Amino acid sequence: MANNYIHNNIYSSGFDLDQLGIIGISQPIKFAINQLLEVAPTDLSVLITGETGTGKEVFANAIHRLSLRWKEPFVSVNCAAIPENLLESELFGYEKGAFTGAVDRRIGFFESANKGTIFLDEIGEMPISLQVKLLRILETGQYSRLGSSEIRKVDVRVVTATNRVLENEVVRGNFRQDLFYRLNSYKIHLPSLRDRVEDIPILFDYFARQTAQLYKFDYQGISQQSIEILQKLQWNGNIRELKHFTEKIVTLERGEYITPNLIHKYLPPALPQSSMLFDNSNTQLIPVPKNDEFHDISSALILKALLQIDTKIELLKNNQEKMFEQIKSLNEKISSIQETNYYAVEEESDSTLPIGDEIPKIEQMEQQMILKAIKQSNGNKTRAAKILGVSLRTLYRKINRYNLNV
Repeated sequence: MANNYIHNNIYSSGFDLDQLGIIGISQPIKFAINQLLEVAPTDLSVLITGETGTGKEVFANAIHRLSLRWKEPFVSVNCAAIPENLLESELFGYEKGAFTGAVDRRIGFFESANKGTIFLDEIGEMPISLQVKLLRILETGQYSRLGSSEIRKVDVRVVTATNRVLENEVVRGNFRQDLFYRLNSYKIHLPSLRDRVEDIPILFDYFARQTAQLYKFDYQGISQQSIEILQKLQWNGNIRELKHFTEKIVTLERGEYITPNLIHKYLPPALPQSSMLFDNSNTQLIPVPKNDEFHDISSALILKALLQIDTKIELLKNNQEKMFEQIKSLNEKISSIQETNYYAVEEESDSTLPIGDEIPKIEQMEQQMILKAIKQSNGNKTRAAKILGVSLRTLYRKINRYNLNV
């Protein structure tokens, strides 16, 4: 199904690219494959770049298998997975007693890969102190085991890979410029899965049939609608993520025909699973507004603040209604107080009070309540403050505010 155009490019090793796991018909992957076929028979150092999960180790292995060294060892080393204080001894080996715990001699990865190929993945993570020894072995083939002064020689082809931009690391002082130029003899950049969505049906079929063969059941295929859904996903983990997804759905469904419902069932929980709207012009599962209204975190924070303000305004409205009810209740309570044991004072007209359902201003109601309370207390402001349920200081402040002549 895949790579029909390169099936004739089979080397004496007996491997073709399908067998090596390199699948694709898109222009970006075709370009990378052509580079692979061009450099593999040589002995040049190769630097493979690309995002995590794009298949850098698969390409490195293919470079070895399609080279004249294919019968010799292929040793893969993840520089980021080995602690910095152990990486040197793992790469170049050590003698007995070289350090605490070195109870025996051990050969390193370079010595193990002699006559073959060593693949240094995540080369950008290598400490700068080790980069000098790596440069030396690339230039001369010479190295020394840790704890030994004996110069040894090794014949190894070096293939490296990184998801970092090494040019930037050189500028920052994290990577030696001379080593970068030496590793960058030939560079292959692997495209992300987002840049080769037309390869997704081929890759899914390839991984599905591998899985079915492993568990010994038949794979029934996948619908076109399901493929279209897969092509609209982001796949930030690239081919590795697609491979794991395919293996999961095919294994758990025992090779059954893949429908959109099954795709939704096995999508990660963080993604929508049923109510998906897809825009043909967009390769994202959740389309982003074209005006970039949420293009950065500042916009999100502003939106959150606006929502909080709106919520507080609604809360204030509710509290205002409650306050009117309390004022009304307090007004009725003051009016009901018996006027016994007080000097008779002519009662002011209540004609300013609202009639029917008319709502008075809060200031007017406060003035009337203060006047009424002072009248009920026969001018005793301490008692008036107690009737109103406020402090004497608050009462005086209100009297001054409203210029009440009491």
